[in-house]
Amino acid sequence: MKQHNMGYVTLLTLVATLGGLLFGYDTAVISGAEKSIQAFLITPLNLGTFAHGATVSSALIGCIIGGLLSGVFASKFGRRKTLMLAAVLFFISALGSGQPEFFFFEKGKTTMSLLYMFNFYRVIGGIGVGLASAVSPMYISEIAPSEIRGRLISCNQFAIIFGMLVVYFVNWFIAKGQSVAWIDQVGWRYMFMSEAIPATLFGVLLCFVPETPRYLAMKGDDKQALSILERINGKERAASIMSAIAKTVDHKGGSIWSYGKKIIIIGVLLSVFQQFVGINVALYYAPRIFESMGAAKDASMLQTIVMGLINVVFTVVAIMTVDKWGRKPLLIVGSIGMAIGMFAIGYLSFQHIIGMTTLVFIIIYTASFMMSWGPICWVLIGEIFPNKIRGKAIAVAVAAQWAANYFISSTYPAMMECSGGGTYCFYGVMSVLSAIFIWKMVPETKGKTLEEMDEVVRNL
Repeated sequence: MKQHNMGYVTLLTLVATLGGLLFGYDTAVISGAEKSIQAFLITPLNLGTFAHGATVSSALIGCIIGGLLSGVFASKFGRRKTLMLAAVLFFISALGSGQPEFFFFEKGKTTMSLLYMFNFYRVIGGIGVGLASAVSPMYISEIAPSEIRGRLISCNQFAIIFGMLVVYFVNWFIAKGQSVAWIDQVGWRYMFMSEAIPATLFGVLLCFVPETPRYLAMKGDDKQALSILERINGKERAASIMSAIAKTVDHKGGSIWSYGKKIIIIGVLLSVFQQFVGINVALYYAPRIFESMGAAKDASMLQTIVMGLINVVFTVVAIMTVDKWGRKPLLIVGSIGMAIGMFAIGYLSFQHIIGMTTLVFIIIYTASFMMSWGPICWVLIGEIFPNKIRGKAIAVAVAAQWAANYFISSTYPAMMECSGGGTYCFYGVMSVLSAIFIWKMVPETKGKTLEEMDEVVRNL
């Protein structure tokens, strides 16, 4: 039997993962700009920590909207066109967030209306993130051969982390050697506008990739679907896959409850636990956390870059092992590592110990997440749902993820005011509960085709 066309599959995956890169870029760009946003938009209006947290997290409202819309758009217009729309939204948000005064306001003058406009552009970008976060792994899962699907979907998480690392470098480069006053007035604008470059590249490259064969089969275009499958898998294997797809697609679309409630609950809980363990607190507020440890502003951004490099390394560990060891073992090990990291940080916070030890446990925590829940949650969300309900079910799971993300990120400043140690211990408890959830409820999907998931889900 002819082996899959690895070069072609890799090329398609790389284009789709640019959606992941922009996901990471857009969500992490705020890490370098959030103190400047506070100085430029929050403090002059005499607003407090709630307004600051809500503004830093405003893109997440768009992520929830984009996540909810992703299933409708992906099913109606296709996976590729939905990703094109996301690219356009990323571009608009990048320019608008950097120049929120555009057309309507006096530049440099802070008003409530300007704050609303900034949040509006961040929400637009968030919708793009919500669409890409659901549809990029969906696209990859539907073009990937089953034996390497976990590795290829994990590449999307690598792209997310790489996007974050790139923007950490960009933010550091913009801020390096500049005064705080310049960064607070001008520098943060460059940070946001820099996203327009990868957004343009993503939109252009999407013009040259095909729609997924499973979407085409769902729309009744079996000839085109088979043609793409043959290019990926060879003629003999493509015919077998096409036969299996035909038995599991529904041209009219299946009800989201076609396979019962349990699989939807599992998808939602996967998403919620991925956020309730507190990872985005570490990502969004990283420079501020390092500054609280005594680092200067430039040094805190440099430490954030170091953390980003470690994240990349441990995401590669997940990519190399997910199709060998399976999804469940990696998730459980990662949960244990995150719990150790967060409980240790909580203890150090209660003891008022700040220094290199704290940094070590932050790295243990983030490394544990990046080798497990970071990529593998997206792998499971991309593959666990049967063909008939995949678009709708992924939309629900992704929307739940962004809702949980918004709750955790927006409440972090207020929680820290109440108890820093208690905040980190809460994330530690969530890490323990996530391990129990995986052990008890989540099926192993390693090596199974998307069509075989019908049987796995029916047996839950």
